[in-house]
Amino acid sequence: MTQDAETLIAKLSPGRAGKLPLVAGPLCLNFTNTASGRGDVSHQDHLRHYNDLLAWSLHAGALPVDEAAELARLARRRPEAAEKVLRRAVALRESLHAIGTAIAAHAAPPAEAVAQIDQAMTEATQAGRMSWNGKGFVWELVTRPLRLERPLWPILRSAGEVLLSAPLDRVKTCAGIHCGWLFLDETRSGTRRWCEMEVCGSRAKMRRYRSRQGKKA
Repeated sequence: MTQDAETLIAKLSPGRAGKLPLVAGPLCLNFTNTASGRGDVSHQDHLRHYNDLLAWSLHAGALPVDEAAELARLARRRPEAAEKVLRRAVALRESLHAIGTAIAAHAAPPAEAVAQIDQAMTEATQAGRMSWNGKGFVWELVTRPLRLERPLWPILRSAGEVLLSAPLDRVKTCAGIHCGWLFLDETRSGTRRWCEMEVCGSRAKMRRYRSRQGKKA
């Protein structure tokens, strides 16, 4: 990440949105992890303001610095529209999380969530175009005029790539209690269990240790 991006993130969001660990692999799965402590009193939603969405997108490398700065200015001029985009972003995140959680549990994903992502992906496709770069065809976003929905498009593109092409048996939910974070297990053995070994894995080890000590007592 460039120094310009870090400086802008600090200006945009005082929370954790621009600092969250990107441990899921694909962009769309990292996006589902912008809420933490799911199913517990410690639950936190790190996308509380439109600028949090911008900060996370910068942090994840999904948004250029100049566009993020311009979108922040646009959001100040159109606060109601920015809030509407934020609500939609959170709704899409929850649908992606519901789909990913179901896949990880080897269950059918909720039809409503699938329909919502399908509709959003169709809309996002209209914001891109196919072009020839001299070596092959590429898909690129048409970002002018810049729209407040811009941060959602690469997330939805990533969702299409994961859902249509990724090995879905490698989509997993962290085994940590009340974690709920998703990730794509890209290890050779396919035995990854934790979003972060240093966090959820270490907590699990500590719980096992305390349990053994309790039994000895």
